[in-house]
Amino acid sequence: MGEEAVECKMTEMPLKHHFVLVHGISGGSWCWYKIRCLMENSGYKVSCIDLKGSGIDRSNPKTILFFEDYNKPFMDFMSALPDNEKVILVGHSAGGLSLTDATHKFAKKISLTIYLAATMLKTGFRTDQDIKEGVPDLSDFGDVYELGFGLGPDQPPTSALVKKEFQRKIIYQLSPQEDSTLAAMLLRPGPIKALMSARFEDGPDSDAVPRVYIKTTQDHVVKPEQQEAMIRRWPPPAVFVLESDHSPFFSAPFVLFGLLLKAAASVGI
Repeated sequence: MGEEAVECKMTEMPLKHHFVLVHGISGGSWCWYKIRCLMENSGYKVSCIDLKGSGIDRSNPKTILFFEDYNKPFMDFMSALPDNEKVILVGHSAGGLSLTDATHKFAKKISLTIYLAATMLKTGFRTDQDIKEGVPDLSDFGDVYELGFGLGPDQPPTSALVKKEFQRKIIYQLSPQEDSTLAAMLLRPGPIKALMSARFEDGPDSDAVPRVYIKTTQDHVVKPEQQEAMIRRWPPPAVFVLESDHSPFFSAPFVLFGLLLKAAASVGI
């Protein structure tokens, strides 16, 4: 009888959320290792995605020319989810474009999107204003990029990577030294031509999924004023503020973990 009671109690326990974490340009699923550990130790299900040419996906980033191609691993993941399962999506930096793409195609499978220091543009890169707000401007730091020319040296670059000597100063200035060292070993060129081709239709599902934005106040990549401009143009129901550099999964993992759970609670899921 005791065993039956325990078994019954277990079946009545609510299931914990399934978080799907999407990295930004040049990153990979590896960047979430601290957050994944905190979440799984707390009983949450976590999936971390490697977009094409990122992480352990060995595609050459400079040959990835279209956003649909770059984002395909994530879209394949969403397509494979059971129709009765809903997930919480977290997108960092350019990963915000991946989240917006998912909301247009799989709104019924998403309970919440969380944009973390992320590009949050309702229809992607269509106007000069979109570029001003959504594309990092690192010109204050000088010549910071190593560029790849997948279409030939006389054509615009197709990939970019922040040079090693600038990475800590720009992306990880508040993060532990060991994490920026790890990142320097794992960062890969990002397919900038593919990202700039991201376009979305402003359809009925554009606002069907609740959104939360987490602002990073010490961000040198997606600057606070860019984040605020995107929030004003496409206001989410909730905005949280984090004292962090561009990489809070390294610099403030415990606070970020708490904010992700608070974000889920803020929209009643």
